[in-house]
Amino acid sequence: MQTHSPDAQGRASARPPARPATQSLRDLLDVSDDFAAALAHELEVNRTDLDAMQHLIMAGPLSPSALAKRVGLSTAAMTTAIDRLEAVGHVHRTANPDDRRSVLVEARPESRARAMGMLMPMIGAVDAVLDDFDADDQEAITRYLARVVETYRAHSAGLRRPASS
Repeated sequence: MQTHSPDAQGRASARPPARPATQSLRDLLDVSDDFAAALAHELEVNRTDLDAMQHLIMAGPLSPSALAKRVGLSTAAMTTAIDRLEAVGHVHRTANPDDRRSVLVEARPESRARAMGMLMPMIGAVDAVLDDFDADDQEAITRYLARVVETYRAHSAGLRRPASS
């Protein structure tokens, strides 16, 4: 049994051996990271700002402190990120209807549409891959991925550090 797979230059890599499904999952994580970097580039934001945008698109308007908590930034760093996103037209601040002293940050509709216009074709194409599998295979794939998500959550729980204030 081979202990390490060769890298592109034929040298032994530091990656331990893995079954093909596990290697494919690693490849998925890598290509997902590449996709996020390309999306950030297209939207003219950095990865932190892209993460903030994703939360605003999925959750709707959030207070700066709630957004900071979700992204894992200090409130001061989040304010800087919001300023950058506002400067390039991705978000705007609005008065919080529940608290006159605070604001909410909201993704601009045109920015949301632009980001979703890039995401939805990829999401649809990934979903269509399941059409190549029968119902039993799809059920097995779903169980496997659900277990992988559970495993990641269990292992990441001990690694989390609270955001600094």
